[in-house]
Amino acid sequence: MSGIHTENPLLARTGIPAWDQIKPEHVTPAVDAVLAESRDALAKVEQAASETTNVWQEVCAPLELVQQRLHRTWGPVRHLNGVMNTAELRAVFEQNIPKIVAFGLQSAQSLPVFNALKRLRGQPAEWDKLSPTQRRIIEKQILSAELSGVGLSGHAKDRFNEIERELSQSGTKFSNNVLDSSKAFELVLTKTEEIAGLPDHALELGHQNWRNAQAAKPNAEPVDAKASNWQMGPWRFTLDEPSYGPFMEFAQRRDLREKFYRARIARASTGELNNAPLMTKILELRREKAKLLGFKTYAELSVATKMAPSVDAVYGTLRELLAKSKKAGKTEMDSLRAFAKAHGEREEIIDWDLPYWAERMREETLGLREEELLPYFPMPIVLSGLFALVKRIFGVTVTAADGEAPVWHPDVRFFRIRDERGNPIAAFYFDAFSRPATKRGGAWMDRCLDRRVETLTNGKHEVQLPIAHLTCNGTPPIGNKPSLMSFSEVRTLFHEFGHGLQHMLTTVDHSEASGIRNVEWDAVELPSQFMENWLYDRATLASVTAHVETSEPLPDILIDKIIAARTYRAGYAMLRQLHFALTDLELHHKFNPETSAGSETPFDVDMRIARDVSILPPRPENRFLCSFMHIFSGGYAAGYYSYKWAEVLSADAFAAFEEAGLDRANEVASIGRRFRDTVLALGGSRPPLEVFAMFRGRPPSPDALIRHAGFSN
Repeated sequence: MSGIHTENPLLARTGIPAWDQIKPEHVTPAVDAVLAESRDALAKVEQAASETTNVWQEVCAPLELVQQRLHRTWGPVRHLNGVMNTAELRAVFEQNIPKIVAFGLQSAQSLPVFNALKRLRGQPAEWDKLSPTQRRIIEKQILSAELSGVGLSGHAKDRFNEIERELSQSGTKFSNNVLDSSKAFELVLTKTEEIAGLPDHALELGHQNWRNAQAAKPNAEPVDAKASNWQMGPWRFTLDEPSYGPFMEFAQRRDLREKFYRARIARASTGELNNAPLMTKILELRREKAKLLGFKTYAELSVATKMAPSVDAVYGTLRELLAKSKKAGKTEMDSLRAFAKAHGEREEIIDWDLPYWAERMREETLGLREEELLPYFPMPIVLSGLFALVKRIFGVTVTAADGEAPVWHPDVRFFRIRDERGNPIAAFYFDAFSRPATKRGGAWMDRCLDRRVETLTNGKHEVQLPIAHLTCNGTPPIGNKPSLMSFSEVRTLFHEFGHGLQHMLTTVDHSEASGIRNVEWDAVELPSQFMENWLYDRATLASVTAHVETSEPLPDILIDKIIAARTYRAGYAMLRQLHFALTDLELHHKFNPETSAGSETPFDVDMRIARDVSILPPRPENRFLCSFMHIFSGGYAAGYYSYKWAEVLSADAFAAFEEAGLDRANEVASIGRRFRDTVLALGGSRPPLEVFAMFRGRPPSPDALIRHAGFSN
């Protein structure tokens, strides 16, 4: 075993992952080795669990170590599969998923461990000796075991385990199909009339994409840079957001916008990559799993682990938000139709017209043009301003540490975080740019390493500092220019950094509850959405800008326009999120794939809800569900509502700063320290409502969210 540890980078027990050394051939030997070690450790824990009176020390602590060692091996594999996806890595990933799932079930379904935890909880004298964090971890472990089938036996247990394996494999295949279908589409344009309306930055990126695609072809001849320039083309546009978004907002050719839009909503819906059968299978498996555990629906199972008290309560909140936003959305659409008609549009506005005319109306009514903003948001300046903000609010310093840690791609950067005394407390990787061929879309934060304090045999403490993955799919640098970020990309960066702060600024010593771990899913968006609010503070917005050529800050007039644009089409934005959340809930609560066969499909459910929620009539050919990775291959199944649920918390938390005065540095720092010491530091060691009340001094109120959206109470 020791030889494997030295030769296989996935079996290192300490230090930062050796990203530059990990190869697909390392995966299976590493997984087999760590699982063999983990099974032996679990057997010893189970033996101790039946006899010990010190359950925390002899059961909980060893199991924490088992999970940490497994994460050190499998975490990097899972991460690379999302950001550097290759056929070889995908194959070994899929080969080893069943093994990982099987051990996870074996551990979660351990009756000796489960009984020991319940025995401890039932002994007040011993239970009271534990810290609140330890008690919450155990409570969560008991619930997790119950929802992992620990109470099942015989055929029911076998079937439950088979469902878990199938769900894991199906989720992976769902994501792969979306990635493959997305990268299979391209729109190559060669004529100037085809690019009418597109701004320079979109054309520069389109030409760079074309050049990169040419260079990637087998036996490709070098592209002559002198004979090829972004003004003359060709231009290649893809379905990744930096390419798709600007095209839909600026391209004057309606037929090309339609083609692009139809390709987007049809991803993974035809041929070998068709996710429709897989989607139905996933819904069937989840419903069956819930039934085996004694729940009527998968939504009820999902809510059992969340902050929301019931599925009905979630429906109530979503319907309340719908009532407040529907009128605003309708008014916005009426205004947009009138604007388009007044500007020569003879056709009725439909889906592929919406982004185009919304952008034209924003330009005219607010005087805000994306092309005018882009030069003011070079990524290095945005990062500098973001880091200055977190120092101002939370007292921590972020410094570049490029070259101090191996990376998986040349674009990836590494940063360290230090406290007020200069002590290192965390670090993070920043993978900023879109790579359509190998990186899944979207943006996310994930754990690289958790904060954990281990007591050594000599009585000393060894601290494992938290490290985060911050992953975006932003616009890459073009030529010699740095990445010029759209305001939407800046907002996404702030969002993911908020997640990262909760992971990195935790002070919890037990990895099961440090950072985002153990936090109820419908509260996990609090820090991320909280950080977005700062972009509508004048001083903060100015601090993340400097013109790429002149270094001039963003003019006050443009700052005013961005702040004014916060509520531009807020009704539509709210309705879009409510559509997703209600569709997700309906599919996992009221829709039954078995009884609905032949009468209603998941697409019918989506259309039915769209008719109730959306302002534009839904298009029957829309197959967006086939690429809805959040709920079919991510962590948001029957939980997409979490974005809106947590937005109440995040808006109310930010309101504490507004009430004190955003320009009052001492007050902001004081409240920021309280936010850091509660929401960010305590992570999953306390129930989220308790943590929120510790920060705010009261339960959350929706008033701030309604105010920020521009709706009346």
